[in-house]
Amino acid sequence: MASDSAIHSLAGSLAGIIAITATYPLIFISTRAAVEVKSEDKSTFQAVVDILKREGIHGLYSGLSSSMLGVAVSNGIYYYFYERSKGVILKSRAGGKGLSTLESMLIGAIAGSATTIISNPIWVIQTAQAVRTMNSSDTTEPKQSIKKLNMIETLNHILRKDGIGAFWRGIGPALVLVINPIVQYTIFEQLKNFLVKRRLEKLRAANPGVAVAAAILSDWDYFFLGAFSKLIATSATYPYIVAKSRLQAGHKHGSSLECLFNIVENEGIGGLYKGIGSKLTQSVLTAAILFACQKKIYDMTKQALVTIAK
Repeated sequence: MASDSAIHSLAGSLAGIIAITATYPLIFISTRAAVEVKSEDKSTFQAVVDILKREGIHGLYSGLSSSMLGVAVSNGIYYYFYERSKGVILKSRAGGKGLSTLESMLIGAIAGSATTIISNPIWVIQTAQAVRTMNSSDTTEPKQSIKKLNMIETLNHILRKDGIGAFWRGIGPALVLVINPIVQYTIFEQLKNFLVKRRLEKLRAANPGVAVAAAILSDWDYFFLGAFSKLIATSATYPYIVAKSRLQAGHKHGSSLECLFNIVENEGIGGLYKGIGSKLTQSVLTAAILFACQKKIYDMTKQALVTIAK
């Protein structure tokens, strides 16, 4: 039978594809807003209208293929490293004691760093696809003179223009942003444990000796806990998300800190939060769908493998 970490990895990849497909237009809009250096600030609705006028409905899905690949790889790697590292630590101790908060954060840092380094080239390609037509964004013509490139064409374009090193631009803020899933998963686990404990206490008060299984969380619990934990994590780290997007798009700002200082100098503090509305909406919805689907797919896969093994 496949290892538990491999099943988690597969479930994470499939759930990520479902989540990213459902929310991609918001990802596209927030990416453009983050790299836009003009002072004009548009609402999410107006941004959608403008893109539809210029590029049609397909414009909202520029870079979807690379994003699907990116999220499948990212989630697969993250869940694999997280569950694998967790298993190693738990097996090394006796008594069945769970992970401490510090150990959970360490495992999250290991998994997040591995994921970021391996998957960064995919996100550079996705960002390049999403912002390619921005140079002609002021025109009202429905057809654009700038040709949209598919994933392979974008990869070749970046290689010809900037070399292989360009696929790891933005890696600095991307590594700093490893704190995002660390915060997210820590909050999620703490809230999940608290909710299970409260429910179990109420069940045992009404029916002493009730099984722990009766307090298992539902899919909707995972949905809302995932959404809330992502809301906190993304709100706390958004300025670095802007810096990462601009560096990945090819803006020449040097280091991530130089990028942040440059944004504040030229656009004010508000520049650090461009696109935060659509980004929060997207990331919260994506996380909610991801957590709910990952749990469901994991359970279904596990059950299927057990049935096959019989």
